[in-house]
Amino acid sequence: MLHLSNSRVNEDIIDHFPLKTLRELPDLRAGRALGRWMLLILFVLFATLFLPWQQNISGEGQVTALTPQDRPQTVQNAIAGRIEKWYVRDGQQVKRGDTLLIISEIKDEYFDPNLPLRLREQLGAKENSVTATNAKIQALDGQILALSAGLTAKLQSARNKVKQNRFKVTSDSTDLIAQRTNYRIATDRLARSEQMYKDGLISLTDLESRRLKLQEDYAKVISQEAKLNVSRQELTNSVIDLNTIQADYQEKVAKAQSDKSSAVSYRADAEGELSKITNKISSVQVRRGMYVIRAPQNGYVVQSFKAGIGETIKEGESIVTLQPESPDIAVELFVRPNDVPLIQRGRTVRIEFDGWPAVQFSGWPTVAVGTFGGEVAVIDAVASTNGKYRLLVRPKQSEKDPRWPEQLRVGSGVYGWVMLDDVPIWYEIWRQLNGFPPSLKDEPKGDKAGVKK
Repeated sequence: MLHLSNSRVNEDIIDHFPLKTLRELPDLRAGRALGRWMLLILFVLFATLFLPWQQNISGEGQVTALTPQDRPQTVQNAIAGRIEKWYVRDGQQVKRGDTLLIISEIKDEYFDPNLPLRLREQLGAKENSVTATNAKIQALDGQILALSAGLTAKLQSARNKVKQNRFKVTSDSTDLIAQRTNYRIATDRLARSEQMYKDGLISLTDLESRRLKLQEDYAKVISQEAKLNVSRQELTNSVIDLNTIQADYQEKVAKAQSDKSSAVSYRADAEGELSKITNKISSVQVRRGMYVIRAPQNGYVVQSFKAGIGETIKEGESIVTLQPESPDIAVELFVRPNDVPLIQRGRTVRIEFDGWPAVQFSGWPTVAVGTFGGEVAVIDAVASTNGKYRLLVRPKQSEKDPRWPEQLRVGSGVYGWVMLDDVPIWYEIWRQLNGFPPSLKDEPKGDKAGVKK
């Protein structure tokens, strides 16, 4: 068993001994000091884990305008032409209605300098044609009315004639019956007269006069039968004339109506041509007004896509880019689809602009330097072509945040952080290590696009 003493060895005594290894050992007091510093650092780091950390969603984007009319636009021409003269240069400020350039015509159908006059002459000719066609239609209407009236009169006359012939046939039929009765009576009387002549009661003269009377009665019967046949033929002819008159007048009326339909059709075609010529005149006047290309609004000419004199441009081809004056500046940030459900309109955004020095502690925005404040104004309902969702951020009206720089230009790069809720630092480290999305205390209120109702 060891017998250890509590007495310390005097360092002066050690120095007299040739113990090289013992002298090379470091001072034990420096080790203790290092240990105390390490404990202090660990304590500070441990205490830091419980400090609040504001979760955020980062995104990159660029400066833009909040409204489409304030964003850069390309000035296009509605007609094809050839550049005759430029009135602006790149970077020049223009007002609405200022002339940008003048073009000339390149389509051969518009080369005639007197084209409007020629079109007006055609218009006058078509108007006269329409007037003449209207007169023809009115004349045909009068003709149809006259034919209808004539048909009515002719039909009435023909019907009267048919009626008269029917009466005549009836009268002749009655006369024929009477003549046949007289002939039968005369025949009976002649037979009795011959018997009486044989008996010697009458003379030969009386017999012959009765024979003559019989012949006269027979002749009257034959004559009346012929007269009746003539009356019947006249009745048949009058009926045929009645039908012929109606057919003839119907044919004439049908022909007049056909001519009227043709005139109406021609008038419709002429009126269509009249409208086309009128439209052509208006189009030519509007087209000649498009030879001067003007600025659609106040702004700056950024870049021209066509150069020189004599170069041709097509319909709808971009000529210059115009940056509107005094745009309503905003920022568009692109965030991952995984983070979109956590963002609502009105959320605070810290923004770092390219060209403005800044130091940003994303979890501690209060100690950031050189960043600017904003708020979420729009959240797109669909993803962009890059697979991310676009946020439109407008300046936040706050006394604590400085105003956005006036020197900002549309298209400048931006880096931003959408600020969420506060959590301990240890939770944020744990979330980042596990790849979890940021969390919220309450469910976001809004529709599918993240817009408040």
